[in-house]
Amino acid sequence: MRHALVFGATGQIGDPLIDRLHEAGWRITAVSRKPQRDRPGLHWLQGDLPTLQDAPRDVDAIFSCGPLDLFSQWYDAAGIDCPRVIAFGSTSIDVKRGSADPKERDVAERLREGERRVFDRAAARNAQATILRPTLVYGAGRDATLTRIAALARRWHRFVLPRHANGLRQPVHVCDLADAAFACCDAPATAGEAYSLGGGERVPYREMVARVLAVLDPPPRLYEVPGLAFSAALLGARAMGKIGGFGDAAVVRMRSDLVFDLAPAQRDFGYAPRPFRPTARMFDSAMLEE
Repeated sequence: MRHALVFGATGQIGDPLIDRLHEAGWRITAVSRKPQRDRPGLHWLQGDLPTLQDAPRDVDAIFSCGPLDLFSQWYDAAGIDCPRVIAFGSTSIDVKRGSADPKERDVAERLREGERRVFDRAAARNAQATILRPTLVYGAGRDATLTRIAALARRWHRFVLPRHANGLRQPVHVCDLADAAFACCDAPATAGEAYSLGGGERVPYREMVARVLAVLDPPPRLYEVPGLAFSAALLGARAMGKIGGFGDAAVVRMRSDLVFDLAPAQRDFGYAPRPFRPTARMFDSAMLEE
């Protein structure tokens, strides 16, 4: 029986990944910041990265589904014997590298440093590492983009976008990401590689938001306003503490295509994500405060 160590196991990607590993007969040691209850084949450790001390010393695979920078610090220092490491990063490593927002540039730099640290340490240990970079994750009601849009639209009974917010997106379902991590584990071609993972459909930003609103009950109205009016309204909402998570750089990107080549992932481990077909349940969450 193979043994997996899973970080971020209670997160939106880690949760379905645990199910896939369990169904395949793996023995799982999972890490959570909060106490969890063991079940047959699944043992929980309580701890934080990068300071976790009591992880098993010998496992067949490590899966990191949480913050890459914290995992990379732990992995760099941990004395663990493991031939296979699969860690999630983000396409923000490229998207936010040249952002006008210094906080976004810092995110990109931390991702880049995290990837470098994982690959370097894996090479030093004769291990095989793979980095998965998802874009615009949805499906578990725990993301900070589409679920936040749904929460704001429910509260206001409407949602406002700037005109011409037609940049293409590839929203990717959490279960497709869990499938990708599981498939990578036994795909030799993925060793030492990083893959951008989008969904199976390219959707204009406005259409993506419209599909989210259409599944809510009742469906909020979508309004489009001139860019200057939108920026002024956004500034006022921020000043009143009514909105967060939509910075000026994010607004600019609404008109830019953020799409990625899925061919390498399709070729190397059979990646086949679903098209964007949202349901209301995908955006129900207690995590995001309204």
